[in-house]
Amino acid sequence: MTKVKICGLSRVEDIIAVNSAKPDFIGFVFAPSRRRVELKTAAMLKERLDAQIKAVGVFVNEKEEIIADLCRNGIIDMIQLHGDEDAETVMRLKELCGCPVIKAIGVGSELPALPDVPDYLLFDTLSEQRGGTGKTFDWSVLNRDSGLPYFLAGGLTLANVTEAITLLSPYCVDVSGGVETDGLKDSEKIEEFVILVKNHPYEASVHSRS
Repeated sequence: MTKVKICGLSRVEDIIAVNSAKPDFIGFVFAPSRRRVELKTAAMLKERLDAQIKAVGVFVNEKEEIIADLCRNGIIDMIQLHGDEDAETVMRLKELCGCPVIKAIGVGSELPALPDVPDYLLFDTLSEQRGGTGKTFDWSVLNRDSGLPYFLAGGLTLANVTEAITLLSPYCVDVSGGVETDGLKDSEKIEEFVILVKNHPYEASVHSRS
């Protein structure tokens, strides 16, 4: 079954919404973004988060010590890297933090060379701001096996997530703007998105991993 990640949480209302909808993952954005959350706020929100939901920290070229502190303090359970982090950085973070690492890959007209050291990949629309564009990319680019389980991001909405799962069977679908209204997380859209994904009939594919 494809999993769900709701990214860009920043308010207590967001936590209440996901605790009700029960996605598998949520994301705290610590990189420059309109959805960026301060460390103290993230700590407060994590305390209120259902323990069954894993919190992912989203970073762009962040200092390893800061990421490690967030892991050690239990504010995040997984690391998502959207910057220029190389294989050595990923390996150091895995050893230092003991948390799974997701490496984001910006996808344009073709798929770039893929690393094999992260625990997961995340495919998002190629952009200067390293994601968060709300735009999809050509999913047919992913027609070859990535070798790792992957999160699919980039412009997912209630209108297209079913198609995405049918075509690709990703490990997880990652949504942010697609469950917002006027720039804020919408509890009804979050609930509907999770229900759509969880009720989708599972079909195995070369892209799916348990």
